[in-house]
Amino acid sequence: MNRPDINEGPIEPDPVPVGMDWLAPNDSEAVQEAWAALREVFDPELGLDVVSLGLVYGIEAEGGELSVEMTLTTPGCPVSESLPEQARTAIVDATGGTVGVDVQIVWEPPWSPTMIDDDARAALGFPR
Repeated sequence: MNRPDINEGPIEPDPVPVGMDWLAPNDSEAVQEAWAALREVFDPELGLDVVSLGLVYGIEAEGGELSVEMTLTTPGCPVSESLPEQARTAIVDATGGTVGVDVQIVWEPPWSPTMIDDDARAALGFPR
């Protein structure tokens, strides 16, 4: 998976994500659509999208399915069931249902506020 280094903050998707140069153009397009869709999924407590918060660790396409690895701010997060489903639904809608979507919650690396992008950081009142 295309994961951020904890010290570097969240990654922005490359035109063709690292390690995925074997993808057909339509698969790469689906990955980009998925990243864009996840920018419309908001953490209800923080009011920021899951990509800006650094909660999405990677998206891969294989065999007509997108596999998404994401995390939550804490293991006891109150949206632990609804947020992954919102992410899945957003991607299905964005891709017109042409690909399957599997969203996995992972805990490694553990999420920390250092993974938040600069703009989201400023919105939360953290120094840049």
